[in-house]
Amino acid sequence: MLDRLDRIEKDAARALIAAKDEAALQGWKTKFLGRSSELGEIFDGLRELPKEERRAVGKRVNEVKTSLESAHQARLQELHHDSMMQSLREERLDVTLPGRPIPRGRIHPANQTLRQILAIWADMGFQVYRSRDVETDEYNFGLLNMPPHHPARDMWDTFFTNEPGIVLRTHTSPGQIHVMRERAPEPVRVVLPGMCYRYEQITARAEIQFNQVEGLAVGRAITLADLKGTLINFARRFFGQGVRTRFRADHFPFTEPSAEMDIECFVCSGQGCSICKHTGWLEILGCGMVHPTVLANGGYDPEKYSGFAFGMGPERITMLKHRIEDIRHFWANDLRFLEQF
Repeated sequence: MLDRLDRIEKDAARALIAAKDEAALQGWKTKFLGRSSELGEIFDGLRELPKEERRAVGKRVNEVKTSLESAHQARLQELHHDSMMQSLREERLDVTLPGRPIPRGRIHPANQTLRQILAIWADMGFQVYRSRDVETDEYNFGLLNMPPHHPARDMWDTFFTNEPGIVLRTHTSPGQIHVMRERAPEPVRVVLPGMCYRYEQITARAEIQFNQVEGLAVGRAITLADLKGTLINFARRFFGQGVRTRFRADHFPFTEPSAEMDIECFVCSGQGCSICKHTGWLEILGCGMVHPTVLANGGYDPEKYSGFAFGMGPERITMLKHRIEDIRHFWANDLRFLEQF
């Protein structure tokens, strides 16, 4: 039996030298170290040997197995080295060639629009003011002329928290109260960008979260004409000097009077198309004169001060500008969509 093991070891050594690639080496391993190999048969037959012979044969079997495994590993490393050296000899690498271009990140299309909007308002003398996303019911509704059980609260599908009286803000309008209370009785001219949250069915036209840009100007003798002139100026800077605008009466609890502002459809030039629903006009924002109650809640005397406010959605304006038909694209993180901008 010991002579048989010596023969297996010698045969394996000769066959290993003849293995010139990894496929041949794998075949060698199966032949000499596999379960059905001659060495494996000797392992399985150890229990049948006489006790005085079993110890010597078992020791020698383990020695041969260890020797063959070490030789296999050494030959494998040798083949890897030979393969690498052959690759270096035969495959030329021109280090002067330009490397593969590294993909560059892009600014999100909604953020592109948001930055453009804020840049225009900053150029018009408005400061950027940040307010918190989590609000009290009082700031989100009560101080904006919507006391408890006011029917206008149904206009905003609210996310309520487990803490009584604490909500995710449904609009950026609570920021009006914060900034007025900080700066009263000084004049105010600010824009308030931020995320808003509403408990709505997600569709191609509605999302549960969206950006909004609120605007507020408070001072002495501010009129509706100031509001219209300011917003028309913004529209011309953003959409082009030749854009036509119009104002339609509307109602918001925190402004009086209230209005919606439309621009002439830039797709069909007012002729009517699917984008403007064949009206020739596109709605871009809501606005109005700050309600006297809201002014008083902010710390201003409505007998001496007046102001205007407006609110617009960067995602909506981006959809109009680029003819995007599904608002869900903004949050899907699909690179095929984002790389277009």
